[in-house]
Amino acid sequence: MSRIAARFASLATQGRGALIPYLEAFDPDYDTALALLKAMPAAGADLIEIGVPFSDPSADGPVIQQAALRGLKAGSTMTGVLKMVAQFREEDQDTPVILMGYLNPIETYGYERFCKDAANAGVDGLIIVDLPPEEADVIEPHTDASGLDIIRLVAPTTSDERLRYVLSHASGFVYYVSITGITGTRTASAADLREVLPRLRAATKLPVAIGFGIRSPEQAATAASIADGAVVASALLATLADTLDAEGRATEQTLPRVLQQIRELAAAVRAAGSAG
Repeated sequence: MSRIAARFASLATQGRGALIPYLEAFDPDYDTALALLKAMPAAGADLIEIGVPFSDPSADGPVIQQAALRGLKAGSTMTGVLKMVAQFREEDQDTPVILMGYLNPIETYGYERFCKDAANAGVDGLIIVDLPPEEADVIEPHTDASGLDIIRLVAPTTSDERLRYVLSHASGFVYYVSITGITGTRTASAADLREVLPRLRAATKLPVAIGFGIRSPEQAATAASIADGAVVASALLATLADTLDAEGRATEQTLPRVLQQIRELAAAVRAAGSAG
């Protein structure tokens, strides 16, 4: 059983959903991002998404775009991102790690080489925002060979026919983009989420995590109790950005404030699970 499957199975026995926080690699620098990554599980992260900085994102809102630019300015490379995961794995063999990003850096690195190196570093799954399943044959043989899950994005506008096709090419879990638009701009209502989940459940047996627009502990708790997990990204990156000095460098407040936010999100998600 993969780390992703094992974690969702464990959470199901606990009767609660997952908290999946996001960090941008190298944001605002390698050492700070690595320290944050290492501290996330103890703060309450059940799975972790790591953004791979890219200069031309298509789905990311301004907060994640700025984090990616900070990461690139700090020297982010795909090799460096995988090194970060490998260093995390020296201390944590259980928490699933998902890389989220775009195809160009993977293509540049080389599909087969990337999948082998990512698996060896301890990556469990990939969210490749701009790779539709029709074109995934460039990487799927290599993800299959390396045991990496390809986590698919579906949206409110995805038709039933399209949903079945996309999810037939998915593994790990399904990432439900709860709004139409870019990250961190608005939030779906609980009623909207409750309405769509039966349609997703009918199309797949994979766990469903809800992302895009989840900012507060209350929203995370709602999403994780309706689905199987909640992804929080822009809200955490906004907190991190707020702690940086005028030159964009980390301060003594950077780690404590982001980790406290994760603890608050985790507490809400756990309370919602135990209550429901």
